[in-house]
Amino acid sequence: MTTAQRITALMDHLGLQQAHAATQIPADLAELAKTAPSRLAGVVLLVPTRLDGAPFADLADRLLMISGETGLTVGTTTRAQARLPAARRHVLPGYDAVGWSDVVADRADEVAGIMLQFLERVAVQGKVELPGCRSGACQGEHAGLSFRVRGEGPPLLLLPFFLAPSQWEPAIDALARHFTVIQVGGPHIGGIAALEDRARAPTYRAMFRTLVELLAPAPEARILDVGCGSGALDRMLAASHPSVRIDAADLNPFFLAEAGALAAKEGVGDRISFVEASATSLPFADGTFDCVFSVTVLEECDADRAIAEMARVVKPGGRVVIVVRAIDMAQWWNLELPPDLAAKVSIPSQSVSAAGVADGSLYRRMRQAGLVDLQAFPSMITLDRPDGPIWRYREDAVLSQLSPEETAAWRSARAVAETDGVLLQSHVLHAAVARKR
Repeated sequence: MTTAQRITALMDHLGLQQAHAATQIPADLAELAKTAPSRLAGVVLLVPTRLDGAPFADLADRLLMISGETGLTVGTTTRAQARLPAARRHVLPGYDAVGWSDVVADRADEVAGIMLQFLERVAVQGKVELPGCRSGACQGEHAGLSFRVRGEGPPLLLLPFFLAPSQWEPAIDALARHFTVIQVGGPHIGGIAALEDRARAPTYRAMFRTLVELLAPAPEARILDVGCGSGALDRMLAASHPSVRIDAADLNPFFLAEAGALAAKEGVGDRISFVEASATSLPFADGTFDCVFSVTVLEECDADRAIAEMARVVKPGGRVVIVVRAIDMAQWWNLELPPDLAAKVSIPSQSVSAAGVADGSLYRRMRQAGLVDLQAFPSMITLDRPDGPIWRYREDAVLSQLSPEETAAWRSARAVAETDGVLLQSHVLHAAVARKR
């Protein structure tokens, strides 16, 4: 099932002819907005860092985009509004919105107030009487989506953020005073879906097999994953090395809950210990682990502190493997594009925090942390499922940057490649293994 089919099935299950919806990830609503715009009464895109506005054309007058005053969301929403002049845009004063911003925690009252003011202008069709929710609260699962319902009033679907630790929680009470709030989750939507989709790519799995080979864990080894996300890599490791002990740490409690559920479903939950922790302040004693690894996490934190923490908690002689995005290396789309456009789309999204690392300085940083015997293994990842969430996430980053003329050229070339069966994208990850002296 597509994301749109899952959302539609959930709405039908709850007896909703129409509902408001809010998300940070426009791709999760794009197909529904394009194919069945009448099911969406009002749509709020909250600090989207990547956005293809075309699917939202038929409901532009019911669309609100909220951006930061600085950061990637400014250009993304400004360009989208130029193509969708009927849409509204609100700027959060003084806010620097990045892909991992915990925006609702940072601006809960302001976000709730803006959403309420906008959505009250748009009527919802049909009376809201959710089966089994007459007390104003219930939860369940349908069509692969989990849902939790609170409050009374017009229905409002809240879809997951990609990385925000607090998700929608800080604003739920305020929103539930005016709406029947339906929080949606599960492995088929939001950041979890993208991370799970990425982990299914053969080249990504090959990268991880190389990572594990270089870790060389002994039987009964204790291994730490720093920034486990959905836990996809930990489940792979548990399946291939059933005797090792795995601790999986992440700062995001939403991710940890979803990761725990997925591990339990695959029967490896008893071999993975999930713990809420920051990469820059790991709650473990010195020399606790035989091996430590981290994949695409150090872009978003103080990388040097995180590397020092990983070196601290690994035993002498133990190995540390770190993988980060390579925003200093071109990405490649297998499309016949005009040279200027091909050069433009070859530049990866420059998404990295001020103290993060997403370039070749990773190798120097690991050596400066005192790690020795460093072996680099930059890895190329190829995506070829254009209907998958990780592809949509990366393509939307490109489409957010293009003019109408460039977008037309992109779509034309994309259609040709898809018809020919050669539509694919490749990008590089910086990766290295080193040993604690």
